[in-house]
Amino acid sequence: MAKNKNAQVKLVLTQLITDIFEKNNNVALNHKQVAAKLNLTDGASADTILEILVEQTEKGIFIRPERGKFRLKELKTFLTGTVDMTADGSAFIIPDDEFEKDIFVAPRKLRNALNGDKVKVYVYAKKTSGRKKEGEVVEIISRVKTDFIGVAKVSDRFAFIIPDDRKMAHDIFVPLSDLNGAKNGQKVLVGITDWPEGAKNPIGKILNVLGTQGENDTEMNAILAQYGFPLSFPEEVEHEANAIPEVVSEAEIAGRRDFRNTVTFTIDPADAKDFDDAISFKQLPNGNYEIGVHIADVSHYVKPKTSLDKEAYERATSVYLVDRVIPMLPERLSNGVCSLRPNEDKLCFAAVFELDEEANIVEQWFGRTAIHSDRRFSYEEAQEVIETKQGDFAAEILKLNELAYILRDRKFKNGAISFESTEVKFKLDERGKPIGVYVKERKDAHKLIEDFMLLANKKVAEFIAKKGKGKDKYTFVYRSHDSPNLENLGNFATFAARFGYKINTKSDKEIAKSLNFLMEDVEGKKEQNMLTQLAIRSMAKAIYTTKKTSHYGLAFDYYTHFTSPIRRYPDVMVHRLLAHYLDGGKSANADEYENASSHSSAMEKRAADAERASIKYKQAEYLEDNIGNTYTGIISGVTEWGMYVELNENKCEGMIRLRDITDDFYVLDEKNFCIVGQRKHKKYQLGDEVQIKVKKVDLSKRQIDFTLLQD
Repeated sequence: MAKNKNAQVKLVLTQLITDIFEKNNNVALNHKQVAAKLNLTDGASADTILEILVEQTEKGIFIRPERGKFRLKELKTFLTGTVDMTADGSAFIIPDDEFEKDIFVAPRKLRNALNGDKVKVYVYAKKTSGRKKEGEVVEIISRVKTDFIGVAKVSDRFAFIIPDDRKMAHDIFVPLSDLNGAKNGQKVLVGITDWPEGAKNPIGKILNVLGTQGENDTEMNAILAQYGFPLSFPEEVEHEANAIPEVVSEAEIAGRRDFRNTVTFTIDPADAKDFDDAISFKQLPNGNYEIGVHIADVSHYVKPKTSLDKEAYERATSVYLVDRVIPMLPERLSNGVCSLRPNEDKLCFAAVFELDEEANIVEQWFGRTAIHSDRRFSYEEAQEVIETKQGDFAAEILKLNELAYILRDRKFKNGAISFESTEVKFKLDERGKPIGVYVKERKDAHKLIEDFMLLANKKVAEFIAKKGKGKDKYTFVYRSHDSPNLENLGNFATFAARFGYKINTKSDKEIAKSLNFLMEDVEGKKEQNMLTQLAIRSMAKAIYTTKKTSHYGLAFDYYTHFTSPIRRYPDVMVHRLLAHYLDGGKSANADEYENASSHSSAMEKRAADAERASIKYKQAEYLEDNIGNTYTGIISGVTEWGMYVELNENKCEGMIRLRDITDDFYVLDEKNFCIVGQRKHKKYQLGDEVQIKVKKVDLSKRQIDFTLLQD
């Protein structure tokens, strides 16, 4: 133990000495000068510093440019970065400085750092692993998470939680006094409370018992807890929501533009309860059309700094798992007060457009409205009206569809990209168990609503963006999508060429044109999903920001999210800012809204990860009853340890591990997206069709293993 402590002291001193050289532009210093700069004036400290300088010179950290003097061989011996754990317990530290390469850290040099933690790492001068620089963690700056989902293993004297997270390599010890009623084999949420120096396992306490492992509710709650989404609303939030009256008074309607006598309807999924948006339609005496995009006026009910608002901000988004919605707002608001249900007076914030026959905007108006929805359509019902040309409000729906087609064509002519990936849905029994899989189709009814929502989002963003220039610009929350990284796009273009698709990368417009051609041509083909997903991955990710940047994928100069405040917090911020500016208010605090935008972007990603995890669980659950069955699929991903295969019949995805392919020794050829046999040179290429057998399903890890059936 004393030896370890001494080594630790030397490591800290090495860091301090290195800092001195870095702060002094790496000027050569002797050991006494270093000691003086560290305010260590006693002889023993100076001797220890000399000892360290000599030792680290032998290791190649320092050099002796002249007798008795030292300086760093190269700067940046210490770096900060994020831990990316591997399956074997080692890790790569991804430096904060994007120009630095990843640092490899062996398991015993991690100092209890966990996946995602922000750490300070000491980088060795020599590349001991051949390819990567190596180092060791000297400080954990911040933990990304201390709560984990796992299965409780309880004995008479102690308990351990075995985490579900594959990147959490340590079981968590829990004293029997901190079990919180958990029984052996139950799934729980455990929080780390301590990790004693030198101990292999952290100590924790059980925060929540989720239920019996394998039950649908338990597993869905486990996914929510894993990604940090609360399972219920705090009491004061529910209390605030319940205090809001359901009925709209005439006093609240006063001062709003009244659309209650204008034809208005909603079009949503058949099982939806939170109706964010409604469309009003009226033909004007001049032959043009007045089309209102009316959005639930959430900001009228959810006031800043209230418990409701703070909770909505923290969640930032509703979460859509396979079998349930975890709303951003309590049900009283999301499915009641704010939901634009038919035959009820509702308060909205609207973008109202006068369009001519060519869908050109003649006039536009933004403001608060009152509506009375005449009809609630499901997408299927609206689609039937479009196809049969008859039914409720047929004339209005057909004209809206006609105008939507013009808006859509114009959008694509301007360089928007059409990503149409297949969306898989599960048929569930009453216990939530999947009994079938089907692919959801996007038809004209879906696109009609989408195109008018895009129009409203675009025009609201434009309206604010053009209000002020330079220093006088108005703070606003935009939805930004950067143009693609050319290296990523180049790799995708090389791969797409194998399927006969040419991606022209000369300009943004040419990229969009060739991607749209690919998306159109690939529709319905077995490789559609894989090529679409790879194309999306080659694009930048859309984020929320106050900086006025364009939306590459939609080819819009300005874009925001205005149309879904029931389920997205950025839309609530947009409503508040728009109302403030319409009332003549001054520009809001940019830093405050930029921080809120970053938080919303992070929570959006987390919600998408939770949604994917729930799909993965249902896929595993579905295939658990099909172990031993054979299927045809296409190779959808390749890694160092295996290849992913997506099954044609049900779109479930599993892995064939390379060690299980016995006819050769296979390795990854990353550049060419394939797995290659070292002796016979047989290739398995991304996009190839293969036959597989379902080998094994691990529900707790949401893992599906396939066996490759070879000729």
